[in-house]
Amino acid sequence: MGRKQTRFEALVHALSADLFRYAVWLCRDRSQAEDLVQETFLRAWRSLDTLRDEKAAKGWLITILRREHARQYERHVPIRDYEVDPDDLPGTGDNTSAEAAALRGAVANLSEDYREPLLLQNLGGYSCEEIAQLLGLSSGAVMTRLFRARQKLRAVLDGDENAASRELRI
Repeated sequence: MGRKQTRFEALVHALSADLFRYAVWLCRDRSQAEDLVQETFLRAWRSLDTLRDEKAAKGWLITILRREHARQYERHVPIRDYEVDPDDLPGTGDNTSAEAAALRGAVANLSEDYREPLLLQNLGGYSCEEIAQLLGLSSGAVMTRLFRARQKLRAVLDGDENAASRELRI
């Protein structure tokens, strides 16, 4: 086995679950997420030689995934909005409490502007600065979006839908 193939297989093994989880949240459809991750790894294979720092691999792959997701929408207008059953999301089936289900539903209902930074931080483990780089935003904008997303989630979990709606109109 060649060095490139060994390196690539290590990346796939280490990061495929994280990429898939993020892709499901991003596109809200399991089969589309599978295709998205597969296309991400195909593009990564083609340009693996450009990856100099193995520590940057996760951010590099997330960037490829986000760009490929955007390309899919440039080429194709979705026929319908995909509804995500929160219980179908990877890593969420074990916790069946009502609060966990409410949280998953509330996160799924956040607008993409708020959901994406929140997921990058909580699922991807990225810092505000790293999220800002990935999304092309300032660190302040990322912190604001994270704060508002958490406010919205808190309001939904506390049962105050009106407050949750007002918070995002700021």
